Amino acid sequence: MGSGTNKPNGGFKETPHFHGHRERLRSRFREAGADALADYEMLELVLFRALPRRDVKPLAKALLAEFGSFAEVAAAPRARLEEFDGLGAAAVDELKIVQAAANRFARGEVKKRAVLSSWSSVIDYCRSAMAFGEREQFRILFLDKRNQLIADEVQGEGTVDHTPVYPREVVKRALQLSATAMVLVHNHPSGDPTPSHADIQMTKQIADIAKPLGIEVHDHIIVGREGHASLKGLRLI
Repeated sequence: MGSGTNKPNGGFKETPHFHGHRERLRSRFREAGADALADYEMLELVLFRALPRRDVKPLAKALLAEFGSFAEVAAAPRARLEEFDGLGAAAVDELKIVQAAANRFARGEVKKRAVLSSWSSVIDYCRSAMAFGEREQFRILFLDKRNQLIADEVQGEGTVDHTPVYPREVVKRALQLSATAMVLVHNHPSGDPTPSHADIQMTKQIADIAKPLGIEVHDHIIVGREGHASLKGLRLI
């Protein structure tokens, strides 16, 4: 009798060794939760669907070695991911779906209640959306009288260390939306969220134009891979 393993001209196919690993990993995820899994194992779970006929553990570990963490892999620019050896378009799509889902979840938490009473959710959302970007991005959370979110808009994207910001255009947009307050946000691709002199001056310029018009700048948050900084918290505004 045959053993069920693959033989020339035989009727059975050998099950690839990684199939058992996949089911064991899924079981651990179901039973113990995501906290019981390492970053590379979470990446494996994401890649399973797009790469059903490959052992994806080496690929997951290579991605972490290149980008640094699960979050940084998911947030990496599509062009860089598509250039990575072993990742096809379908696998990149899976990673981008994870990133988009995380951003939508975090944004949904912000929209549930007043921004100032859910500050930790605001920080989580800003970091999720921007902390791992390779270019500076400047966005604004526009708020109403109850500090509820009216709009969340990206106002500009620049280079690795600069985004042009035009204070009068920022205030003009706030007036168009009938906003009474704003939270300014931008990222530092270097990873260090420490505010620069230019960051502080730009914030003060916006606040000086907005205040006489009844619009308050609640804060300017800077996010990076190493954390976040609040200009209000640092008493810089």
